Amino acid sequence: MADIGDILKGNTVTGAAIGLGVVILAPVVVPIVASVVKPVAKAAIKGGIVLYDMGRGVVAETVETAEDLVAEARAELGEGGESAAVITKGQVKASPQPS
Repeated sequence: MADIGDILKGNTVTGAAIGLGVVILAPVVVPIVASVVKPVAKAAIKGGIVLYDMGRGVVAETVETAEDLVAEARAELGEGGESAAVITKGQVKASPQPS
């Protein structure tokens, strides 16, 4: 299959005819293509906005859940009823709570 470089290299008249055809057809073709591409681009942008908003909601829920877990863990540590986990050099050891 010949690409545009091969067509233009072989014959100057052919290259000029292609260039003239593009110049003549561009004002007709560009609005037609734009009328098709604009709604597609608009829909893609709307979809991106919706996905972004949904992602923000998921992140907010995840942060809230993590904060709740931290608060519960701190409350349990403050109660003194259970043993607390102490991490020492990568090892987890249970240490009794002081009485």
